[in-house]
Amino acid sequence: MSGDGNCQFRAISDQLYQTPEKHKSIRKHVVYQLKACKGWYQEYVPMKYSDYLKKMRRQGEWGDHVTLQAAADCFGMKICLVTSFKDTRYIEILPKTRQQNADIFLSFWSEVHYNSLYQAPDTATFQPIPKRKKKHWLF
Repeated sequence: MSGDGNCQFRAISDQLYQTPEKHKSIRKHVVYQLKACKGWYQEYVPMKYSDYLKKMRRQGEWGDHVTLQAAADCFGMKICLVTSFKDTRYIEILPKTRQQNADIFLSFWSEVHYNSLYQAPDTATFQPIPKRKKKHWLF
């Protein structure tokens, strides 16, 4: 995914439409969801909610955990997130009320970048991430 600040929305677009190019539409739907269901999300936003909505409308603004939840709710999908966090390598973001339509798979490099994940052609299922014996990261 392009690292232009839209990577979360591009990754979701790629999972839903097999192209990252519909990211503007994804962002628009997510912001509409945030606005329409303010009560669901407001307490998780560390600023004035109207300012947050204005910020999230802008192309290039980074998505966050709140926009991920809004995307799951808006599109009725489970978001399976593989992360670079040491203690939480896999997170499932479930839609609040809608029946689950699909699962999408994203990766998240801590506070930096989202990507769209696909199953490798020669594997039957995603394999669990093995636990590491080392307690530190090497970059």
